[in-house]
Amino acid sequence: MTLIKSISGIRGTIGGQVGENLTPIDAVKFASAYGTWLKQQRQKENYRVVVGRDARISGEMIQNLVMNTLVGLGIHVIDLGLSTTPTVEVAVPMEHADGGIILTASHNPKQWNALKLLNAKGEFLNGAEGAKILEIAENDSMTFSDVDSLGKITKNQAYIDMHIDEVLNLPLVDKKAIESANFKVVVDGVNSTGGIAIPLLLDRLGVHTVKLYCEPNGQFPHNPEPLKEHLTDLSEAVVKERADLGIVVDPDVDRLAFMDENGDMFGEEYTLVACADYVLSKTPGNTVSNMSSTRALRDVTEKHGGTYEASAVGEVNVVELMKKNNAIIGGEGNGGIIYPELHYGRDALVGIALFLSLLAQKKKMRVSELKATYPLYYMSKKKIELTPELDVDGILKQMEAKYSQEKLTTIDGVKIDFSNSWVHLRKSNTEPIIRIYTEAPSQEEADTLADKIISEIKAISN
Repeated sequence: MTLIKSISGIRGTIGGQVGENLTPIDAVKFASAYGTWLKQQRQKENYRVVVGRDARISGEMIQNLVMNTLVGLGIHVIDLGLSTTPTVEVAVPMEHADGGIILTASHNPKQWNALKLLNAKGEFLNGAEGAKILEIAENDSMTFSDVDSLGKITKNQAYIDMHIDEVLNLPLVDKKAIESANFKVVVDGVNSTGGIAIPLLLDRLGVHTVKLYCEPNGQFPHNPEPLKEHLTDLSEAVVKERADLGIVVDPDVDRLAFMDENGDMFGEEYTLVACADYVLSKTPGNTVSNMSSTRALRDVTEKHGGTYEASAVGEVNVVELMKKNNAIIGGEGNGGIIYPELHYGRDALVGIALFLSLLAQKKKMRVSELKATYPLYYMSKKKIELTPELDVDGILKQMEAKYSQEKLTTIDGVKIDFSNSWVHLRKSNTEPIIRIYTEAPSQEEADTLADKIISEIKAISN
């Protein structure tokens, strides 16, 4: 099994050997290292950390280990219990906390869990900060508090409602238009905390909601990554219920995908495109997404007179470039919407509110008709499992040399831009794989390009 330490946090499968999986000892070790790092940032009398989790089966166990480890370091904990990643991110500055931890493995299956670490702004740690925490953990450089200086745990389960309040107070969220549109929506909450948060949001917006897999028991009814092949039940429910659209999120509610009235995917890549189109139409400006995201965002941004830039993959990289370029909206093509007007983090609740505002203002336009208004590109997403004999760095260097005559970007693996298509090769931050993303004007061209690149990688590795 696997334990991955990266810019995206500490992630692994439950059970097995210490140091090879996310065992209780590993959870305590890395929570200790984080708490120690946090106390090194500034000297003060009291430290506070917000902790929340998604609904996966191991969540309560891991959360209790993490919270009591922080208590042992003399850090006070605000326990949000079942929550979402963006809710924890919003809660950190509202609580004037020193940091936050979310216990979630995002789109990974139920045997996985992770510690996602936040700074005092409620944003993910950067690479240097993450490296320091790994160094502390490696060297066991942790000192715990005496019995009179232990931290305390305070429960606060109001933050999902408070998060929704913040979303609804955004000037671009058109609550009246959404309510007047009388939308009917089917929601797939993958039996995690999206099943709590999304229906609450939609109810506040006056949307008639049909719940599908909204019981937060951690028993994922399908692969939790919100991709077309995993969403047959949602597709059938949208058609059966004659709904205006379907909504699906991942277990921690930072990825968002829509389904049109015919039960067809709007396209996870186009979640950000549509939300950006709406925001830019009201407040023109710049955008950012990562290198593995669709060119359609660039096209929409330029249509509104803005500038588009691409970052390395990883939310912290997107946020860093958004701040540098004064982007008013950004995110990742995996359905992650970052709207700085609220906070610098991927947030499905914000994405839903912006998308429904756009759709409501379009009056009688259907979701399928909205999709047809955007530049159409087709993407192929494939992967190669890592093995000990696979020299990833060597493969990337040889691919870079092979395509040296094309436009190359090497800040994160290798991205090759052709005239009407592109390919991005990189080692995943969250799984033991090489990711191969391609995009082209047709699905056949995208798939053919991906297969060609995979064949070339296999030839190199042999």
